[in-house]
Parts: sequence; structure tokens; C-alpha cells
Amino acid sequence: MSNLAKIRFGTSGWRAIIAEDFTFENVRLVSQAMADYLKDHKQSKKVLIGYDTRFLSGHFARVCAEVFASNQIQVLLADRDTPTPAIAFNIIDQKLGGGINFTASHNPPEYNGIKFSPAYGGPAQREVTQAIEQRITELQKNNRTIKLCSADCAQYIKSFDPKQAYLKRLKQIIDFSCIKKAKLKIAVDCMYGTSRGYIDQLLKPNVKELVMFHDYLNPLFGGLPPEPDKPYIQDMITHVKKNRFDLGLGCDGDADRFGIVDKGGEFLYPNEIITLLFHYLLKTRPKAAKVARTLSSTHMIDAIAAAHGIEVIETPVGFKYIGEALNRGDCIIGGEESGGLSIQGHVPEKDGILACLLVAEMVAREKKSLSQMMSELREKYGNFYSGRKNMRLEEKQKEVLLDKLKKLSQQQTFGELQVRSRNFTDGYKLLFDNNCWVMFRPSGTEPVMRCYFEANSKKKLDYIKQLIDKFVKV
Repeated sequence: MSNLAKIRFGTSGWRAIIAEDFTFENVRLVSQAMADYLKDHKQSKKVLIGYDTRFLSGHFARVCAEVFASNQIQVLLADRDTPTPAIAFNIIDQKLGGGINFTASHNPPEYNGIKFSPAYGGPAQREVTQAIEQRITELQKNNRTIKLCSADCAQYIKSFDPKQAYLKRLKQIIDFSCIKKAKLKIAVDCMYGTSRGYIDQLLKPNVKELVMFHDYLNPLFGGLPPEPDKPYIQDMITHVKKNRFDLGLGCDGDADRFGIVDKGGEFLYPNEIITLLFHYLLKTRPKAAKVARTLSSTHMIDAIAAAHGIEVIETPVGFKYIGEALNRGDCIIGGEESGGLSIQGHVPEKDGILACLLVAEMVAREKKSLSQMMSELREKYGNFYSGRKNMRLEEKQKEVLLDKLKKLSQQQTFGELQVRSRNFTDGYKLLFDNNCWVMFRPSGTEPVMRCYFEANSKKKLDYIKQLIDKFVKV
């Protein structure tokens, strides 16, 4: 049996490089561990297994289905590549014991991964993934042979279409009549991922003009990561600007993250979109008592919440914590700066398709550009400008930096900024005066140190960025 020490679940499942660690042997082992978990916890003996558009994802999903079938667990096997939020919705809708999606989300094409969602439809909590990891270790120690699916096991696997029920739910949430009246011109970048055939099917009858980018299969994702961030959606940005489109909407590989382009080709960052939608939902949806954001997300959420008497739930990084808050039912929206959000009454999982459609509805109803709306919010609630840096470090560099970060607990200044408070619950966050802060956190899915920062002016934001560079280099 292969060395399984590297199989660890991060903030969003297990991810690894195909053929290096992400092998059929390891997939069988992880699948057996997940099957054992469901049996041990007496969950419904029925699961949904899906996959994204990556190399071999469909084959990995079939192998996983065979392992579950050999354990006499009923499997609904998705009939095509499927968005993670569609998997989440159908887990709840079908009252399943859980669901698995074979995806590495926005990671580069050489990666694949497994997302496991328990019966409530959101990302697995840490105690769940720890139990699965422990089971993997036990299987390894015992050198247990994973049973292969025999002919009589095939009866446990059924093909399933997760699309229609999910689309029906989105039609209940989104005001498509409002979008249709606005006669919007919209460009959509599917990034060769699972949103194709989903978001376009919903928008096409309801917009004046729809142009699709990268809405076909390409496991290499055009040589770029399938992440709807500004550097990777330049074709759509150029089209929106050149052809005077109202919006550009993008989803990552498994359609749980969003990327939004305003009229004129201006890219808006997820922090801005989450803030705009929070404010919009307060006006158009039933009021809720709470809003949820991660430690790394904008504090403009807090300013708006304070003005409306709403409690802010600040969570560690990872949508599983946001999902937990949403699952309690009194949270109007939950979001994270990496491009994930969901809303009250929907799945406790990030949904990029939902986010894109909500933005289209907001632009249609408000009859303003996103930039106009953002300027109005800043005038009313104050200036909040956010930034993020991803730093790829060698292991030795990372160890040196982590040692420096631990010493921040005694540090009273960061450059010329006075440290007013600290939050080290998930990463290393220093808070200064006037809505300024900085946060360092090692990624849970990549060999990267992430740095988040926010300031009350662009000049101050640049200054904090310079301090970060200096801190990392010293």
C-alpha cells in the first residue's frame, strides 16, 4: 500500500497532484474511509458522487462509486460534470447521507481533489475530516485490501441528473423577470468548468445579449488556473469593455467561486461584491439578525451591519464555518474574500452561479453600475480598500516567516502603525486605527502564505503592502 501520510484534508477537502499523490489507489482508500465514516455514524446509506472537468475526474468518481457500492451503499452517480453547489443542493433535496465531488476547484490543472459534504450539504467540519483521516491511517496500518465492485454491486449505482432540481431552486431565489426587463448585455466565462449548461441556460432567455467564453471541455483550462480572478479572465474583460456590455460574470472550475466585471471592463474584487450584495439583500429580502464573514474579509460588512442593527459573525477562514452560520437560519448572507458566498434559505455551501445571478438582478433593479453603487456605499459607510498577496515560499522560508509571525504577539507596532488589537485564532491578524488591518495565514490547500490587508485610503493600502514586502524579506 502506498504512503498515505500526505493525505490531509484542508479547508476545502483533499487536493494533490494527479499521478503523484492523487492516484486510483489513494482514491480507493479515501473512498473506503469515507464509506466507513458514513456507516459508523449511521448516516443515510445513500450518497451523491459528482466530478468536475479535470483530467480523469469522471474516472475517479466511478472508482469511488464502486467502493461505496462494494460497501452496499446506494450511489447516485452524476450523469455529467457538476457544480459543487448543485451537489450540495441535491444532498439536502434528496435527503442523502452525504456527497462527494471530485474537484480541485480553482487549483492549476495538474491537481485534482475530493470534497466531502455530510448530510447537511455544507463542507465537512474539521471533526469529520479528522475522523476520515484517522480511518485512512487505520486502513494503512492494517494493510486492508479495498474490495472491488463485483457484478452484483452494480445494482447499488444509479445515474443521476443533479441539474434540474438545482436550477428550479435558483429560479425561486432570483427575480428573473426583473433581469429580463432590464435588457442587459452580459458576458459569461465558464473557465472550461462545470457552470456551462447551468448559468447560460438560466440567463439566455432573460437578457438582451449573452456571450459565452470557454464553455467547452479543456482539462488544461487553456493553460491558466480556472480561477475567476482578474489575470485569468482577460478575454471577458476585453469584450465587456470593447462592446459596452453591462456585466461580465465568471465561475471557477467547480462553480463555487465567482468573478465579476463591471461596465467598462472594471474588475470588482469579491470583498466589494459581498458588500454590495449584503446591502442589496437588506433592501430586497426578509431581514435577518446576522451576517457572516471570515477573518480575512472586509470590515465594511461590519459598518453596514452596525447601521442596521445586525450582528456580525466573524469566522475562521474556510466556508465550512460560514456554512455553519448559514445553517442556523438567521444569517442573511455569508461570504469570504476568496470569492465564495451563499444566502439565507439556500445551501450552506459557496455558490458562484448564485452570486453571479444575484449581481445581475442587483444591476437590473438598481439601474446603476456596480462602481456607482460601490461609491455610494463608501460615501455612506466610509472608505474600505482591500488587498491580498499570495507568497509562494520554500519550506525553509516558510518556517522562518512562521517564526517571525509568532513573535507578533509581543510587537506593538507594524511599521509606523500602532497595533490596537490582535486576532490569532486562524492566522495572524493585527488591527490598527481607522479601519486598517493586516493578516498572514498559510493556505490550507496550496504551498502558499496568504496575506490580507485593508485600509481607509488607497495610499494607506499601498503603505501596508510595502510593510508586508519588507516584513517577508527581512
